Parts: sequence; structure tokens; C-alpha cells
Amino acid sequence: MLGLTLPRHRLGALLAGVGLVAAGVVVQAAATPAAAATPHRILFDNSHAETAGNADWIVSTSQPDPLGQDSSPAAETDWTGALSSWGVALQKTGGYSLKTATSALTYGGSSATDLSNFDTLVLPEPNTLFTTAEKTAIMTFVKNGGGLFMISDHTGADRNNDGEDAVEILNDLMTNNSVDSTDPFGFSIDSLSISSDYPSAISDSTNPVLHGSFGTVTKSLIASGTTATLKPADNANVKGLLYRTGYSGNTGAFFATSTFGSGRVAFWGDSSPIDDGTGQSGNTLYDGWNDSGATNAALALNATEWLAGGGGSGGGGGGGSTCTSAQLLGNNGFESGSSTWTATSGVITNSSSESARTGSYYAWLDGYGSARTDTLSQSVTVPSACTTATLSFYLHVDTAETTTSTAYDTLKVQVLNSSGTVLGTLATYSNLNAGSGYTQRSFNLAGYAGQTVTLKFTGTEGSTLQTSFVIDDTALNVS
Repeated sequence: MLGLTLPRHRLGALLAGVGLVAAGVVVQAAATPAAAATPHRILFDNSHAETAGNADWIVSTSQPDPLGQDSSPAAETDWTGALSSWGVALQKTGGYSLKTATSALTYGGSSATDLSNFDTLVLPEPNTLFTTAEKTAIMTFVKNGGGLFMISDHTGADRNNDGEDAVEILNDLMTNNSVDSTDPFGFSIDSLSISSDYPSAISDSTNPVLHGSFGTVTKSLIASGTTATLKPADNANVKGLLYRTGYSGNTGAFFATSTFGSGRVAFWGDSSPIDDGTGQSGNTLYDGWNDSGATNAALALNATEWLAGGGGSGGGGGGGSTCTSAQLLGNNGFESGSSTWTATSGVITNSSSESARTGSYYAWLDGYGSARTDTLSQSVTVPSACTTATLSFYLHVDTAETTTSTAYDTLKVQVLNSSGTVLGTLATYSNLNAGSGYTQRSFNLAGYAGQTVTLKFTGTEGSTLQTSFVIDDTALNVS
């Protein structure tokens, strides 16, 4: 399998980094950032049993487009669904475009409800587990600048009797995904069933969720719900905004916010506050939206605005409206194995035949000493508001070739669009670049702002004498 000097292995991950940054390369495709005048694009999920049992967590029965039921709604009853008050209130501002997802959630695809077309995803008490592909799509969407609104309910609220409730489903999303399962948002949802309470808002006059354009938030409502435990050591940006009576700090948070990558996250511990009491015939609903002892409408609407990129700094906008300094590549040091990257078998490895720059894993392309092509790729969205985007990686080239003039084996770094069309070849390395140790390569990717692109590394080896392209410690830093 290996050639003379190095065992040919994995290069995929670092290659992706290399492809992005090649110096002096002119990107052919024009950037297509979200227009500033475009309304905030909100996607409500209805593909995970959100209407099972007595639940009716939809903005309208007209799906995906609620405007099909009434194009100019003035009251909550103009749209049918327990979330119609929420949807109508956003629609009436003229600053929001709403859709409903009725099939599996995707990111980077061609569907009209693909997450790349939205600024915020609302998960209103999902009652079926997200698939592996869906969890990757959701987490990548947030990491690349999207907003995620997670609304839970009390433990045991299994409306479709499949053995899973919203507490388990949302915790599974955060702890069992291919993008980052190491407590990425800095909180976990408690397995509790709290019968009633009016959680109070913290004192923070500058917080855009508590004091936003839709009003001031003072209290929320629990009518059989739960809370979250915060872990700021895992994510310093996590913050509890409303707390169960008698609780503060890291326990008993009923409403919390956080960030992940360039995106924003909000958590609410009960679905009753978003229930407006109206919906499809036969459902038993509770009007928490208009509860006189709480300010749930202001909380839901301010949070939606913040998640979509308004109301202050810190992520959001689906990669469009704001920019938070972040590193965007998932599993950038390959320590999680093949997660996040798409690679030829064996490219991502911890083989002792080559050495990682840091940690144990690295990407090793080619190195077989026979005709071979290896690839490594990852899709990433560069937020349109970011003015700086720098791709970097460490590359080591080892070869058994003796020529000083002919490139027999090559590593090509390319940027592709979602359809697989090559937008540009950023760099080509070869056996002529062989040397001892790793060398850092850095490139400016600001020209891709506002675009979702695939970074692809292709290693092609001739029929004799191995060349190994070894990559580690990739990064795409934006600010």
C-alpha cells in the first residue's frame, strides 16, 4: 500500500483547507450574499410530529407557505394553528418571510425549504428523533450563521407514543451529532415535569431578547414544562434569561440563549407559552400566548428577531446579516475521525506510519506508489457580513520521487458550488513540494462571503514511487 518513504493515507481534511486558500487565485463565481433588504427568513419545522396528539405547533395549515391560507392576515384566526399568533405577528411587520418544513431537514440542497435558504429554524417541541443527516444539517446551519430556536416540553410528553419526548430529542441533537457533540451550546435540558410557575426575567436592560422591538419581557409561563442546566465552562456565551422561581445561575434556566460558531441559539422549556389557544378542530389547546401574568408574545418575537440577526451582536443571519469571529471548519484537526468530512476510505487516520502535527489523527492522501486518486471535502458557508475569511492548514509532502523538474503526483485544491461545479482551482501541490515537517499555508477566502461552498482536495498519484500529502490543523477563521 505504501510507497518507499511514507505510507499513503489520508489527506482529505487538510486538503480542504488548502483548496480554499491558494494565493493569487481568482475566484470565478460571483458572491451572492443575502440582500440586506430581504425579510428575515424563518422556517418552522412540522416534519417531526409537531401536530401529534393534541399538539398543533404550526403557524398555518397552508404549508409550506402560510400565505396560501391568507395573504394578508390581520388576526390569529386568519391562519389556523396554535402558533398562528406568532406567525401573524411576524407577518404583519413586513420584515419576515415564513415557511413550514414538512419533509426531512437538509442543508446545502436544492429544496425550497433547505436550511441554506433561511436565517432561523424553529423546532417547536419535536416528537420524533432527528436523523443523523438532519442533525448534521442543523448543526452545520447554526455553525455557519443560522439561528436555532429549540422549544421543549416536560419529560414524558411523548405525544405520538414512539418512546421519545422533546427533552430526549433535543438533548440527542446536542450530544449525538457529527459536527460537535461536546456540549456545543453550553447547556443540557433537564428531565423534569414542572407543573406550574411564572419564571422571572433577569435584570439586564441591554439584552435584546428581554428588551427588544416587540416589547419588554418580565415573566414567562410554565404549564407542565422543564428547565435547563447551564455549563458556561463548555460555552462561555450561554446565558439564562428567565429562571424558575427560586433558581438562578446555572440551574433552573427556563429560557436561555447561546452561540455556536457564527450562529445563535435559544431554548424555551415549555410549549405552552407559544400556544395561542386556536388551532385545528379537535385539539385541546392552552392560551399561554395571551396569558395576562406573562409576556410570552414579546419573548417569542424578540427572540425570533435576535436569532435572525437583529437586536445586537453575536451570530445569526444564516451567514448573512452579522458576523461573529469564529472558526468554521468542523472537526478541523480530525480528532473526531471522519465526522464532518467526506473522504476516500483511509484518508483520515491515526496510523503511526505518518505523524499528526497535533493530537493523533490527520489526513493522508495518496502514498501508495501505484495509480491512485484520493479526495477530501467539506461544505461550509462563509457569512456575507464577514470581511475577513482566512483558510489555513499545515501540509507535509513526502515523496520517493527523485526528479527535481517533473510533477508526477499532485494534490489539487478546489472550491465547488452545491451542484459540484468547480468555481476555482486554488492551488496544486506535487512531489516537487516535498520537504521535512509541516508547513502552514494560508489564503484569503473573503471573496466567498455569502456563499455555501465545498472545499475539495484531490490527490492523484502515478503508477510508481509514492508521494504522500499529509494535512493537519485546518481552520477557516472569519471576522
